[in-house]
This record gives sequence, C-alpha cells and structure tokens, in this order.
Amino acid sequence: MGLTEKAGQRCEKLSGGQQRRLDVALALVGDPELIFLDEPTTGFDPSARHMAWNMVRDLRGLGKTIFLTTHFMDEAEALADRILILSAGRIVASGTPETIGDRASAATIIAFTLPEDLTHDDVPSVAGTVTANGNRRVEISTKDPMPALGVLSSWAAQRGYPLSDISVHRSSLEEIYLRLTEEAS
Repeated sequence: MGLTEKAGQRCEKLSGGQQRRLDVALALVGDPELIFLDEPTTGFDPSARHMAWNMVRDLRGLGKTIFLTTHFMDEAEALADRILILSAGRIVASGTPETIGDRASAATIIAFTLPEDLTHDDVPSVAGTVTANGNRRVEISTKDPMPALGVLSSWAAQRGYPLSDISVHRSSLEEIYLRLTEEAS
C-alpha cells in the first residue's frame, strides 16, 4: 500500500514502512541537489525496497548527490559509488564497492567436491593455494580465478567429472564490513 491511500491520516498511524516512504518524500520536497537518506528502506518488504533502490538510481541519474546511511550491505553495494565504513564513530575504510577493504585484490575461493575415486592430489596444478578436507571437498584460494577455472573446467570435462557443486566466492561487502569493524574494535 502506498501513501496515497493514507492521505489525511496522522503520521503516527502509519506503518513503519509507510513512515519511511514519507521520510523519503519529505527529503525530496523542493527538488534538492543534495539528499540525505538515513536507513530509507528499513521496514520495507523486498518489493518496496527494490522500488526505493530504483528511485535512488533515478535521482542519481538526475545528477543528485545522495548521502545514504544503511546497515544493509547489499543496499550499499547496489547503490553506492563510494562507501565509508564507520566503527565507533571513526572511519575505518573508504573506497568503491569493488575496492573497499582491499576487496579487489583479495583472494577468490573456488570450491568443489571431488568424485569418490579421486583425492586432492588428482587436482590439476593451478595458481593459488589448494586445500582439502576429509569429505573430498577442495578449496582453491587464488587472486586470478579465471585461469584456474579454465584449467579445472578442461580437466573435469575431459574426464567426465561433473563437479556439480563448484562455486566461486569473492568476499562479500558484508564479510569485508565485519572484518574491518572487528579489526577496529
């Protein structure tokens, strides 16, 4: 439900999500060049949240400067050109979503489970660190995942190994946030 249906109602009678919508509407009154949005999607359902994201993108497209505070790292990653991470009132990191906290140069983890008749010694040589646990699970930590994936894909395809659970993981912004704020405390 939007705010139109609530016209004439007192603010304290609005739901949390409706109050957030009103906050955003009030921030836009007067067509400002600089907009401060403090936790604008708190209380929103996923659909309303994505509509708000689109509105922020549209405002940015109009040349508006937006300061957005959020605890939702996916929101920061989706909307921000630059990110500041604060811990105990101090800036502990700043950068783009791609580079903050050395994210661009951090290792990528390629993980998969080997077929039953193989051991980690059977894994082809790739650039990076190969580790294995007792459940035939292999993890490769590498700074350059594409060549490693190419070698692994060729190796698996030539031998008919499905590697159906293969995953490629780069540190999420949330993981970076948790590491940086823990280090700062």
